[in-house]
Amino acid sequence: MAVRTGLVSVTFRQLAVEEVVEVADQAGLAAIEWGGDVHVPLGDLPAARKARALCEDRGLAIAAYGSYLRAGSVDREEIRTAVTTAVELGAPRIRVWAGTVGTAEAGVGDRMAVTRGLAELADVAAGSGIEIAMEFHRNTLTDEVDSTITLLLDVGAPNLTTYWQPPVDLDDAECLQQLEALMPWLSTVHVFSWWPSNNRLPLAARESLWRPVLDRLAAEPREINALLEFVADDSVSQLTTDAADLHSWV
Repeated sequence: MAVRTGLVSVTFRQLAVEEVVEVADQAGLAAIEWGGDVHVPLGDLPAARKARALCEDRGLAIAAYGSYLRAGSVDREEIRTAVTTAVELGAPRIRVWAGTVGTAEAGVGDRMAVTRGLAELADVAAGSGIEIAMEFHRNTLTDEVDSTITLLLDVGAPNLTTYWQPPVDLDDAECLQQLEALMPWLSTVHVFSWWPSNNRLPLAARESLWRPVLDRLAAEPREINALLEFVADDSVSQLTTDAADLHSWV
């Protein structure tokens, strides 16, 4: 199946919605994940409809609604608002975060709260045919593979999936092992080039990672998103270069 390329809108928080659409279109990308902090705030239905219409005009898909909901820390009303926003946006999934502490620091209560929170998110979203996808991120319970898989299995919801992105300073081989372990539940990969630590580089600087990642995604029988994020210097011209490289590897 084809890998669908796209852009995470918060890559360019400084740009208006219209400009983000223009940038993605000009770079030849196919989809946008709209962030819930600036471009499509939670509950701002006119903003959601505007982003959707602008994407439709350019033939761009909506990859996800990138919320900042923290499972275990949101009430049912916030969940309903997120789902309503995603519906207006035309997003097939809502990205959420797995709590507020990392696996090593989490107690039994933390894990139980996040697990219950994810189950509630998935249940409410399922009523609108929407998927819940966990951000794979440090300082949450998806900061490593085993914890992420445990959450997925404990919740057991068919509409709960996960993202993946390369953890800081993890080498190529370990990244590919993580990707393989999460593949049964994987919906989206955030694509960027950091090395060492969080130093932003052109995407081509980690071609040794991204070529095999994209080859593996392409081998799956379903569509998986590969969304560019964290562009060096927050540069539109760098995005254009990174998108060209991404497309050459897909």
